[in-house]
Amino acid sequence: MKFLAHFSRIFVGVIFIFSGLIKLNDPIGTEIKLEEYFDVFATDFPWMAGFWHFWVPLALYVSIFLCTLELVLGVCLLVQYKLKSASWILLATVVFFGFLTFYSAYFNKVTDCGCFGEAIKLKPWTSFIKDMVLMFFILIILWQRHVFADKKTGWAVAVSLVFCLALGTYAVNYLPVNDGLPYAIGENIQNNMKPAEAPKFKYIMEKDGKEQEFMEYPTDTTWKFKQMIQLNEDAAKARITDYNLYRTGDSIDYKAESFVGKKLMIVSPFVEKANTGHIEQIRQLVKDLKGSDVTVWFVTSSTDEGAQNFMKQNQLDIPVLNADVKVLKTIARANPVIWLLQDGTVKGKWSSKVTPDKEEVFSKLQ
Repeated sequence: MKFLAHFSRIFVGVIFIFSGLIKLNDPIGTEIKLEEYFDVFATDFPWMAGFWHFWVPLALYVSIFLCTLELVLGVCLLVQYKLKSASWILLATVVFFGFLTFYSAYFNKVTDCGCFGEAIKLKPWTSFIKDMVLMFFILIILWQRHVFADKKTGWAVAVSLVFCLALGTYAVNYLPVNDGLPYAIGENIQNNMKPAEAPKFKYIMEKDGKEQEFMEYPTDTTWKFKQMIQLNEDAAKARITDYNLYRTGDSIDYKAESFVGKKLMIVSPFVEKANTGHIEQIRQLVKDLKGSDVTVWFVTSSTDEGAQNFMKQNQLDIPVLNADVKVLKTIARANPVIWLLQDGTVKGKWSSKVTPDKEEVFSKLQ
């Protein structure tokens, strides 16, 4: 039993550290997922809508707090610091996440809980089972807590806390350290818009009261069709399904145009929330690229009026395109982001706080 207790401690600790670390690499991704939950609960529980809407502007802070809590609690388990308190908090955390994943699975509300960020995609029921497994091992830790001796390892917890805050702050200001999104450097947007595999199915047929599986639809008409099951649902889905660029009143296919030649896009999901602290560097970059073979666009989901006011206030004289806000939030984990494409392949991506100069842009192009 002592072995099981220590195994549970190490297993749960590693899982929580792994989960927290992945999400701290991209806290804005977790922020977006939290906003989805807040919107769902505000709709499903209208009598609490004000409460859920209150948290929407605070979602980023909640994201960093929850991710940090996960990692720090995992460290507490591994180094056996305040283990009893940490275990109770872990239990409360798993109960909370278990409720979210069950609600998502049962009511089919948020189809990806974001438990492991963009690194590992889990379906809602899989996420719920994962939470129940963690709860089982946490209960073992609490049941067998007498076998653990608290150690003077608070320094390790303090180091992990500082590390979490540093990583989260860096990711918010300078983009994720490891970008696992389909719009990352090196990714080809057109390729990501195609499924990795053709759909594969198996067929459940019945004859004479007996069922049988077929990998191809039988030509024998005496078999009665019962069910068709897709075998490669994830692989048969394109990583990108909603990428589009357009301009009000313009007939040009800007999506297709973005895959031709060299395109530098200044991406701002909402101009109202854009960080203009480094707008002078962006303005200088736009000026330096004029007359070159690099086409520069400003892309946002804001209204035409809002975008034009922003361009006028910040003295940016480039075409303004529109795109879906979810696409832009996936491309740009900061606001704004400078995004460089060549023939549809991502060659560079920068937060506005490290806006490149003309020479750096050209160094990324072939």
